[in-house]
Amino acid sequence: MSAVDKRTAGERSPAVFYPRDWVEWRDRADHPVYTVSLWPNRSMTPRQRKLMLSLAALGLSVPLIPAWGTHVFWGLLPFPLGALAMLWLGFRRSDRDGRLTEVLTLWRDEIRVERREPGGRLRRWSADPYKVRVMLHEDARPENYLTLIGGSREIELGAFLSPGERLDLKGEVDAALIRAFRA
Repeated sequence: MSAVDKRTAGERSPAVFYPRDWVEWRDRADHPVYTVSLWPNRSMTPRQRKLMLSLAALGLSVPLIPAWGTHVFWGLLPFPLGALAMLWLGFRRSDRDGRLTEVLTLWRDEIRVERREPGGRLRRWSADPYKVRVMLHEDARPENYLTLIGGSREIELGAFLSPGERLDLKGEVDAALIRAFRA
């Protein structure tokens, strides 16, 4: 099946990235009609994460108190330490994934999406706004999956947002496209 064929909901994401997702574009001096920066939700600050790790360490150490000074203590110790290590690694992974950003910029004659992956990879997409359609896939596996169709392919937009946020974003982008056509 080619990369542009339609797939059934849940089988695979409707938006397919090609191996060469880099689109060269020149810097623009004119002001865009619309621009939005998207990033994943950050539910905890670094201070809150430290507090959470401290509370988890305290809670996991309580069952060890009766075994203090015995051989059983050393047999039980790896389990709370492993749980704390997994929690810490989860927070580190969340921090890394939180570096993902998407910037959508719209002018009268061009729409651009620039996606910076957590690993530093940069993906760019550009199209003529008159040929772009904003599609909301309500029956897709992630609820209210949002894609932009235009140019050479279909791309996902804000996949890390909540379903309600993607619905709001669709309304904003549609309104911005209408403003761009009228300007």
